[in-house]
Amino acid sequence: MTETATLPSLLTDVSEGIMTITFNRPERGNAWNPDIAARYFAALEEAATSPEVRAIVVTGAGKAFCTGGDGAKLDEIADSGDVRPTSNRPYWFPLQVGKPVIGAINGAAAGVGMQIALYTDVRIASDKARFSTFFARLGLVAEMGLSWMLPRLVGAARAADLLFSARMVGAEEALAMGMVNRVVPHDQLLDEARAYAKKLIETSSPWSMRIMKEQLYADLTSTVQQGYERAVNFADESVLRPDFREGLKALAEKRAPQFDALDPGIAYIDLAPPDA
Repeated sequence: MTETATLPSLLTDVSEGIMTITFNRPERGNAWNPDIAARYFAALEEAATSPEVRAIVVTGAGKAFCTGGDGAKLDEIADSGDVRPTSNRPYWFPLQVGKPVIGAINGAAAGVGMQIALYTDVRIASDKARFSTFFARLGLVAEMGLSWMLPRLVGAARAADLLFSARMVGAEEALAMGMVNRVVPHDQLLDEARAYAKKLIETSSPWSMRIMKEQLYADLTSTVQQGYERAVNFADESVLRPDFREGLKALAEKRAPQFDALDPGIAYIDLAPPDA
């Protein structure tokens, strides 16, 4: 039987408002191929629009998070010369999902696997996590937007080092660089990631997090004036919303706020420039 006939390449589970997405090719280091890509983006789409999901955790089964492109797929690309992704979603699609996406980086994240890890909003790494851009060792370039995200996290000089050398970076160095938010013991990784997600669910407005996510990523390519005007417009809207009144009431009553689920009508964030 084939691998896909026995176990799917990606698993999802929804519990306590959290969708956990697990890359599930452990015997292949969760190597990336069209099947796992399609399943990943479909899972994100489901999470984005489901009122039962308020936060998303992304991790890998086994020892690796994702070790990069599948060898068979790379051979196919070498023969065809076609490197274009087959998915109808861009690899930065997680940035468009209007809910927090938390990376639980359990092991090696290399090549496209590193790019997938960095396109989560918050990254919690196991002390066994490792990162490598890897592309230069295959005679390739910084693919799928990695050259956009990496310098924004670690700075241009460090990004140049990581891209040119393709060296392996351990969890603690990744933390010092700002590539990950936190490093935790390996056997506590999923518990820590889920606890963080649960805290967001219990205390933070889904609407606020969705708007803040739009501000964060839109403002990366905006002028300070554009970012300021965007903030003013959103602030004017926020004070008229039920979430603001509920937040004030919960604070006065010293209880957890009860915020409404995110409206599916604003499930996705449009990051295209105004004149696109």
